[in-house]
Amino acid sequence: MEPVCPRIEEPLHEHLRRHASEQPAKPAYVWYGREISYAELDSASDAFAARLAELGVKKGEPVVLFMNNCPQYASAHYGIQKLGAIVCPCSPLFKEHELQYQLADLKARVVVAAGPLLQVVNEVRARSALEHIFVVHYADLLPDQPDIEVPAELLAMRGRREVPAACEDFLAVARSGASAPKVSLSMDDVALMTYTSGTTGMPKGAMLSYRNALFKSAAAAHCNGLRGDDVLLAIAPLYHIAGKVMGIDVTIYAGATSVLLYRFDPVGALHAIERYRVTWWYSIAPMNVAMMQAPGAEGYDLSSLVMNPVTSFGITFTEPLAAQWRKYAVNCRSFEASYGLSETHSVDTYMPADAVRWGTHGKPIPGNEIRILHPETDEHMPVGEHGEIVLRSPGVFKGYWNAPDSTARTLRDGWVHTGDMGFLDAEGYLTFTGRFKEMIKVSGYAVFPEQVESILVKHLAVAQAAVIGVPDPAKGEVIRAFVVRKPGQEVDEAALIAWARDNMSSYKAPRQVRFVDQLPATGTGKVLRRLLKELP
Repeated sequence: MEPVCPRIEEPLHEHLRRHASEQPAKPAYVWYGREISYAELDSASDAFAARLAELGVKKGEPVVLFMNNCPQYASAHYGIQKLGAIVCPCSPLFKEHELQYQLADLKARVVVAAGPLLQVVNEVRARSALEHIFVVHYADLLPDQPDIEVPAELLAMRGRREVPAACEDFLAVARSGASAPKVSLSMDDVALMTYTSGTTGMPKGAMLSYRNALFKSAAAAHCNGLRGDDVLLAIAPLYHIAGKVMGIDVTIYAGATSVLLYRFDPVGALHAIERYRVTWWYSIAPMNVAMMQAPGAEGYDLSSLVMNPVTSFGITFTEPLAAQWRKYAVNCRSFEASYGLSETHSVDTYMPADAVRWGTHGKPIPGNEIRILHPETDEHMPVGEHGEIVLRSPGVFKGYWNAPDSTARTLRDGWVHTGDMGFLDAEGYLTFTGRFKEMIKVSGYAVFPEQVESILVKHLAVAQAAVIGVPDPAKGEVIRAFVVRKPGQEVDEAALIAWARDNMSSYKAPRQVRFVDQLPATGTGKVLRRLLKELP
């Protein structure tokens, strides 16, 4: 395949402007039956850019997005980038400690937050640099008569619209009709900061440029045969890099239409494919399984679906599973989607639809170089032999925000040293086999031990904590914590697990707790997590 060349070398928000001019009435998004046209999305993002400028937000300044999937997410995303500011997504699963960490690291002055998440924002506001909060109401753009099933919690938000005195109404801003200021941008300016723990440690902001986003959008579209007349289904979280690429970037790059869902619901997804004649869907393997297990699944007409790249989070998407899915979606080709990471804007490989090789993660996208190096000597490994996956392409990030040492370790002479293990076969297919470091993968979410441990030790009864991942048939891995209690303090397993779920994202919270007298450690006090795996 020839190297991917974007149709026009310009930021994706300029593609949005062009589509708004050439096909203004075409839906960019469909939200439970409510169509958001390219013209409306362009106007809303222009108006938000104008309001940010009025607030003194400058080019290169972080602006935080803190919400679930909704059309307003896309409006805010492109509005921020039209101003040259930096989109900084925060997981809507974040609790107080997690949000505070990211806000403090960014020194963010502005956040766009969903109404149900304002309580978390308010808990950290006094200890942050926040000056302005825009509030988004998920139910604002719901139609009076939805076409498909709407999650009960989303329907319940109707009629509960409130804009606190300390906040500004995002919808009013988006409908103001204001024009975005003209800003001089370079394709290499930072456009997105997605937080990742990289190869180790606490989360760091991976700085990604307009060029990174355009290159990976073009690759995802061209390598998967996506066209402007396709109808996409966008369910994966937009705040996650893969969900953003497939739900925001590719949609606008191709000028297609995305059916956007607030969250995954098996029946809602089945109905959406049937009702809107969805042709292209990026899914996570457990979604396909849940839909096949849904009551009455065989009664839905999924014949419009022709392409379904799938990511194996939690469940491996195998050839038998793809064959089973084809009994429901009879015209659909489904396969492992790709290998990727935040530091490379994801989508580093693709699976040739006419040459699927099960058990692999496909071939490098055109323009992406992949090497397999010995993890200690950096020597090139022969075909078929394991080593560290190292990448170089126009999708490679600019480094970590305010973390030059971490950047130097990961980004060397333009190559990203991933810390992941894998091998290339003779035909160039990549197989990812594991992680050198101690990252834990829970239902597809990356969790690093330090993230969980730093919160567990905030409990009044916890003196020390260390966590590891243990296998789980449903989630891939779950977290087991080893805890040393403070003298004279008592807490049992159930109470600590409940506290953890209240103070961190649910997928990070330990499912098991073991109380120990001491943690295995080196003479300098570094915990030896590998020894914890030997404990019952």
